[in-house]
Amino acid sequence: MRVPEIASFKSAEGYYDTLFHELVHSTGHRDRLARKSITEMTFFGSHEYSREELVAEIGAAFLCGTAGIVRNTIDNSAAYIQSWLRALKNDVRMVVIAAAQAQKAADFIMGE
Repeated sequence: MRVPEIASFKSAEGYYDTLFHELVHSTGHRDRLARKSITEMTFFGSHEYSREELVAEIGAAFLCGTAGIVRNTIDNSAAYIQSWLRALKNDVRMVVIAAAQAQKAADFIMGE
């Protein structure tokens, strides 16, 4: 994983939102939380890929809340989440599943 330098972003909050998103992806590794969407081959736009994007973005939103920057990032997060929900045909059950996995990821990152 490589996140561009902070100077590449419009704001520090945008940088940290992106960093948190990528950190949540990293928790899916087989030696961490072992999410199927990370441990197995997935293709862009597939069901598993879409769910992983929801997990990463919801987890990033949780971490932004913890960091006190969610007010500055929530609109972008909501739009990104909505785009992946459309890919999942607005299956609202996926939000619940992804949110549970995102909370586990955020807890892992926070050492809880």
